[in-house]
Amino acid sequence: MKSPEEREQELQRLERELRQKETELRLRELDAEVNQDSIKLYKTTKVKDQVKNQEKGQLWKGKAVLGLKLFGLGVVALIAVRVASVFANVFIVGALAFAGYKLFLEKKK
Repeated sequence: MKSPEEREQELQRLERELRQKETELRLRELDAEVNQDSIKLYKTTKVKDQVKNQEKGQLWKGKAVLGLKLFGLGVVALIAVRVASVFANVFIVGALAFAGYKLFLEKKK
């Protein structure tokens, strides 16, 4: 009959062996997954010249539209900045006029 210490050591040894086997199995699975031969490869083909020329025209039109949109956005931003500047100037002049009125022209009671 084995002592409790010997049983514990035997169980620990069996657990180590089991963990080692599981690790080796997982490594083999990963290796098989990495070295898989069924990788999907797509064959490249040349584009015909006629299709290329048609697409060039469409690409040019798309770029022109995009450029015009960007230009329009820039114009709108410029106008918005100018309008905001005018409002800021009116506000500043009004605030200074109000402060000057309160300080110098308003009669004290």
